[in-house]
Order: sequence, then structure tokens, then C-alpha cells
Amino acid sequence: MATTVLSRPSTHRKLALAIRITALLLFVVLVAIFLAGYWFHHAATASLPQVDGTIAIQGHELSAPVTVNRDAQGVPHIAAVTIEDLMFAQGYVTAQDRLWQMDVSRRFGLGELSEIFGAGLLQSDRRHRYLQLRAAAERGLSALPDRDRHLLDAYVRGVNALIESQRDHLPIEFRMLRYTPGPWTPVDSVIIGINISESLSTSFPGEHTRERLQAKLGPELSADLYINSSWRDRPPSSLPREQQFTPPPAEQKVPPSSTDEDKEQSFLDHSEAPDLCDSCIAGSNNWVVSGAHTTTGKPLLSNDMHLNHSIPNVWYEVHLNASDYDVAGVSFPGFPFVIAGHNQRIAWGMTNVAPDVQDLFIENFNSAGEYETPSGWQKPEQHHEVIKVKGAADVVFDVAVTRHGPIVSNLFPGETRKLALQWTIYDPRALSFHFYELGLAKNWQDFRAAVSGFGGATQNIVFADIDGNIGYQAAGFVPVRASGDGAVPVPGNDDSHSWTGYIPFDKLPSVYDPPSGVIGTANGRIAPDGYPYLVSNEWGAPYRTERIYKVLESGKKFSSSDMLALQMDDYSEFDRLCANHFVYAIDHSKNASKEVHQAADFMRGWDGHTDQNSVATALTVLSRRKLWKLMLEPKLGPQWEEYAWFNSSVAMERLLLNKPQRWLPPGYANFDDLLVAAVDQAINDKLNVAAHGSDVKKWQWGEFSRVDIRHPIFGGPQTPPLPFFQHLVGPGDHPQSGNGSLTVKAAGKIFGASERMTTDFADFDASTLNIVVGESGQVFSPHYLDQWPAWYSGKSFKLPFSANSVEQSAAHKLILQP
Repeated sequence: MATTVLSRPSTHRKLALAIRITALLLFVVLVAIFLAGYWFHHAATASLPQVDGTIAIQGHELSAPVTVNRDAQGVPHIAAVTIEDLMFAQGYVTAQDRLWQMDVSRRFGLGELSEIFGAGLLQSDRRHRYLQLRAAAERGLSALPDRDRHLLDAYVRGVNALIESQRDHLPIEFRMLRYTPGPWTPVDSVIIGINISESLSTSFPGEHTRERLQAKLGPELSADLYINSSWRDRPPSSLPREQQFTPPPAEQKVPPSSTDEDKEQSFLDHSEAPDLCDSCIAGSNNWVVSGAHTTTGKPLLSNDMHLNHSIPNVWYEVHLNASDYDVAGVSFPGFPFVIAGHNQRIAWGMTNVAPDVQDLFIENFNSAGEYETPSGWQKPEQHHEVIKVKGAADVVFDVAVTRHGPIVSNLFPGETRKLALQWTIYDPRALSFHFYELGLAKNWQDFRAAVSGFGGATQNIVFADIDGNIGYQAAGFVPVRASGDGAVPVPGNDDSHSWTGYIPFDKLPSVYDPPSGVIGTANGRIAPDGYPYLVSNEWGAPYRTERIYKVLESGKKFSSSDMLALQMDDYSEFDRLCANHFVYAIDHSKNASKEVHQAADFMRGWDGHTDQNSVATALTVLSRRKLWKLMLEPKLGPQWEEYAWFNSSVAMERLLLNKPQRWLPPGYANFDDLLVAAVDQAINDKLNVAAHGSDVKKWQWGEFSRVDIRHPIFGGPQTPPLPFFQHLVGPGDHPQSGNGSLTVKAAGKIFGASERMTTDFADFDASTLNIVVGESGQVFSPHYLDQWPAWYSGKSFKLPFSANSVEQSAAHKLILQP
């Protein structure tokens, strides 16, 4: 009987089957990607706002039609009959573009991010619950004058009208995170203001760190590091420059190799290590010049506020017009009015004063849970906190609140003492903002009256008016202490360090029409010598302010474009000074290697401009970082990286000029040898060599100093490298010129100029304003990233103001109809 033999499928048949299966799987994947992309695109475009035609507002929210003209950059110019209608429309229109940003911002301050993002943001939520920001906002809201509350309520109704009309087509972020925003409340708007105060006025973590470092350093070394003034300081003044300061002593001359003859610049930020600007805290610039210094004979006022970058931008451009309120400038999404800008008669711009408005008090608790006060033992208030966490159980804890403020010890790992935080925002008087009055001001007297009750982060405000006057006013609540300066934690069981009030407004620094015709601030010292009050323990370093004055006092007649050029100025006096010292040390060393001499040749004669292609900048900054480590690590050990001080650059300058023996590490005979070692370590650092190669002449500063701006959801590390997704991510990572906040052009990885504004009093329609990426937070809006190329390259846009200019520049017109 014959046997049938079944042959195995051939290799070719197996391969063909595998190919068919792979092709089928690939087809299924592509179809899935297509369907997902189609859904995403459809959902994201469905949420784009209506910008033309008419929208009928349900109910009785408006008394008359409101017109919204949007210009080529998507900036809304809102015209209403009444101020109440205007506030309603501002809330509505802002939410059209920025609803998800507004929702995330309020959740940030309220400590509710974990509810939508999960446990990864618990640390942020816990922090804000311990800080008791909601309670502060509620107290501030209850203390608002009736008129302010009335206008805030109108803004809130506008936001909620937009939320209700858009519930079926919310911005894509809500769809992806699978949640719906709750109604907007007045507390939410106050929280937006508190968030800004927190970002600009938080000093208590640094005070805790300073206490620990000073305990290891002792008083003499601490005094070297925690320096808070400089002969370079330029407080706003009516006095001639030669009467404002004492020249440096003879021993503080620059070494002979220096070609420097000018001095300048800024505010060397808090960082993970001295001068390491990836995590610097930004500053801001503002200045005003009288008509004597301009090509038109009319004042120019400029402002670029340095804040952390984000998508969407921190600012929302807007023009608000109703009756006698006609103001254009920048606003905070979620908060009414214009924060910085101009009306028909005056303009104003702001920088942060950075006063010390937070103190840590060491509270003495007994076994019964009471804390000691001058009048005996008291029970603290207990605030019960419940944090909802997506995909996990609620996190529950109590926060004790003393007479000074909440106990925040849990924010410091390993801290066993009970530390209470006192902060001006816990006083409801310090949460009134007066931007409505500011927008109505017509002259210097109106302006000062408007800012006399200004709450929030204390600001340097420069002023100009249509009549040619210029001025400066510090505004905000700055505490006066019974004793001490609040620089480190102090006992809380008595009143020896208690706050006794605030600096009276008429005693805060102020200047009107100085003979020089120039006023500028850049977070540096504003208190003149002999000023009777403590304003700040930590001014910004003076180099940036000094640079601004040097340029503006040069005798040139300035145009609006010159103001933008100054905002983009990348000269660093401090870096140039450091380079001179490195070169001098290397030239006088017998032990410097060939490679170190090569580095010196790049730094020799460098002009101080921190261009992104500059080799000298990279070598100078990297060498300075190594110099800090060489000096600090022997005295502080691993804690050396915790030294972070706004004036750390001034401390470094004094150490380089005076060369005190107490700062020479073991094994170094003199400072020249120390500086040579710093350069040698910088050019041979393994991480630097691995990332940029061993040939230092190819080390360009822009590769070390980059800006990286990404959407918080779409810009994560798992984002596919596809053009479609790259648009959603945002601008991404780019090299840049400038050095932290040492240059007028502030430049950090996550911070920089959040807006650049110049008001031209010769023609308000010629005034310019631009933000970082775009007006809209909607990923498929044409205004999502349209301002980025101009911001990155140092260009700007005119902001229409007159009725005729607004009408002619309108790209879209929307009517909100009652």
C-alpha cells in the first residue's frame, strides 16, 4: 500500500504568510492612527472659537451689544457700552482662547492638579494645601470693595457663559484628560493673582537653606556670600549719578589684562548651583525716557517681564474699551483688567521689587498640641485637607495654623521643628489690586492714588504721560519688623520679631521727572543709602540695571526700534570681568597647560556679548561654575550646590577683586592657581566633553544655553518625532544668546522675556507688543505659535489703539449680542 507523504510548507510560503500578517497588522495600525488622528483633529478644531458673526448671549448678562475686533495676531479689541459689559466680554473672550490654561492655573493654586493628572503632581498639591492659598483667596475676596467685587462678578459670568456654550466641544486637553471644568468662581480669579505673588515673592525656602549653610560657614564667610549691595547699584533717584554712589575702593580695580571700561548688569538668580541658569528665577526690565532722549520729542516706555515660559503664554494681550476706560496691554488669563500697558493718557510697566514678605517663625508646641504666645498657650486652627488623586485613594491630612500662619515644616524633609509661615497674602488688605483705577488714571497724581493700595507682589512701576512727564513708584505691602531682618527662621513665642505694620506708601521709593530724563529698574536695589526701612534681604545684582542706564544715558536719540534692540541686548559685564580674571591668572601661571592657554586666548579681548556662537562665553561661564565648586565644596561638602543667591555674582566679583585668603581651598597657594584650576576642570569635564567634544574651539554658547518651550501634555518625552506632533509640542528646544538674568535679554532654559512692550507717546498706534508663542491655547488655532518667530529673532508687532486703526487692522469681527 502506497504511503502518502505530506511535505512541510516551503520557507517561501512561510515568509509570504508572515508578510501578509505583517501587512495586515500594519494596515490595522495605520487605520487606527488615521482614525485617532481624525478624531483628534476633529475634536481640536471643533473647540476653536467663533471669531466672526454674532453670538447671542443667553439671559440678561449684557445690556448692549459688544464688538470684538481681532487683529492679525488674534489680539481682541473689545468695545462695550458699560464697564460691566466689558468685564463680561473680557472673561468670555479670554476663555475662548485660554480656558484649559485658566482651569489648570486655578487647580495649581488650589492644590487640585492630582485630580486630573494623577499622583505625579501630589507634591505640588501638598505644597499649596500647606500654604493655605484657598483660605487666603477667600479672605481676600471677602475684603474687596463692593465695586471691585461687582466687576469681578461680571468677569466671572463671562467665563461661565463661555463654559456653558462650549460644554459639547471643549478644548482638546479636557477631552484627552477626560474631565469637564467646573464653573469659574471669584475665588478662582483671586487665586490667579496669588499664583503670581507666589512665583515672585517666595523666599522662605531660601531662608531655611541659608540658616543651615550659615551654621556651617560662620559669620565671616557668610558675610562674603550673602552680600546685598554693590557700588554699582542704581536706585531710582533725582540726584546726578556722581551723587548717588561711592566709587569702589582702590583695591577693587580690574586686573591689568582687562580692557573693560564700562560696568553692567543683572540679577543672578536662584539656581541648583551658583550661576547654573537652567533653573534660575527670572527678573524683569522696565525703563522710561523723556522726550529729550527720543527722536520724536515724546516719551518712550518699555517693559519686558521675565517669567517662566509656558504654552499657552503667561500673558494674554487685550484692548478694553468702554466709556472712559480705554486700555491696551497684557492681562492674566482668569483675572480681569490690563496689568501693564497704556490708556489714552498714561502708560506703565512693572518689574518685581522682590521684597522680603515671608518669615519663618519657630513655634514652641507643648504635649497638648498648643503653641506658646506672649499671652499664654493657644490651640492652633486645624484645616482638614483632602486631595483627590486620579486612579488612587484620596490623600488626607490636617494643617495647623498659628497666629503667624500655617505650619509648613512638612515642606522641608527632615525638619523636626514647627515652622510657621507668615506671608503678606494672609492679610486680605494685600490682595487688592486696583487695576481698574490704574486704567482710568490720567496723570501722575491719579497714577499714584491708584497704586497706593496695590496688593500682590510688590512692584517697581515706571510711568509716563501724554504731557511728557515720566516717573517711578514702588508699590505694595512691605512688612516692618520689631527687630531683625527675617533672613532666617526666628522664635515665634514672643513678639520680638513680629511684624508691626507695613512701610507707608508715601515712604516707598518714588521719583518724578528726574533731571536726567531716564528711569530704569531691573530688580536691583531701589532703596538709597540711608533709607530707614528694610525692603529686601536679596536684591537682584546691579549689572543689568547698570547696562540699561549706560545705554540710555549715552546721548543717543532713541526710537521705538532702539528700545526693542535694548531688550535684546546680550552684553554681560559680569562675565567679561570674570573672563579678564581668568586670562590674567593663566598669563601669570607657570603650570597652565597648553589647552588652558588656548582657552585663555578665546577669552582674551572678548567684548562681553553672550552671542549663541560665542566660544568665550561658554568657557567663561563653565569655568566660573567650577570656581564656585572649588571654593564652596571644601567648606560645605555636598551642600555647596545649595548656595543660591540673587547677588551671588556680586559676591563672586568681590572675591575675585579682593582675593581673601580665607577662600583659598587646601592645596592652592594663590588665587591665580585656583582660577587656572577652574578653567582646566571646565575644559576637561567629562560631561562637557561627552556632550560637546574635546575641541573647545567648537564649544558654542548656544549649545549650553538653550530655550525649551513645550506643551505640558503634548511635549513629553514620549512625543512621536512627527511634524504633526511637533506642532502640538510647541517651539521645542533652541540655542539662544544671553546669559540667564545677567543680560538685559534674559535667557534661561525655561524662562525669559514673557512679553516685550514699548509705548510710543508720539503715536500710540506705533506702540509695539509681543508675547512668546501666541494668543491662543488652542492647538489648531492660527495664533497658537504665530508670535514665536518674532519673539525668538527679536522682532515685534504694532498694537492698534485708535478707533480707526483698530477698525482698519481687524481681521475678524464678532458681535456679542444680548
